[in-house]
Amino acid sequence: MFYDNSRVRRQDRLLDEARARELLATAEYGVLSMVDLDGKPYSVPVNFVFDIDCIYIHCATEGRKLDILEIKEDVSFCIVGRVNLLPSKFTTEYESVILTGEATIITDDEERMHALQLLLEKFSPNDIKVGMKYAQSSFSRTEIIRIDITTFTGKCKRV
Repeated sequence: MFYDNSRVRRQDRLLDEARARELLATAEYGVLSMVDLDGKPYSVPVNFVFDIDCIYIHCATEGRKLDILEIKEDVSFCIVGRVNLLPSKFTTEYESVILTGEATIITDDEERMHALQLLLEKFSPNDIKVGMKYAQSSFSRTEIIRIDITTFTGKCKRV
């Protein structure tokens, strides 16, 4: 996982790596982008959890994103952090992280349960015990996608 801001056009708006990692760890959702089987762009907002050098996403066991990922593993993922619209200044303060990586549909049950536990710890920290029971009961109806992060970059605007 390599932090690379070298291609950001506005070098005065770089987000430092520590804050980019913080956004990866704390943001509630991101937008997964792929190229579909007809060569057309396809993006979908999803909840996710960051784990060292990858992110995990959970979803149903069938659908368009899984169809695409069976064929094409290259993805992009965008996270937006703090946003502050400044209408009188005709601008917006923001933070964002964009990553590229390779997506894999996880088949190993131990890794799948690990991802579900991480998701519970992030999104339902006060209900882990009940959440784990729910995860076990819905395990066969849940897919886990792991995105191994190749590069990530961060940008921000502060007024």
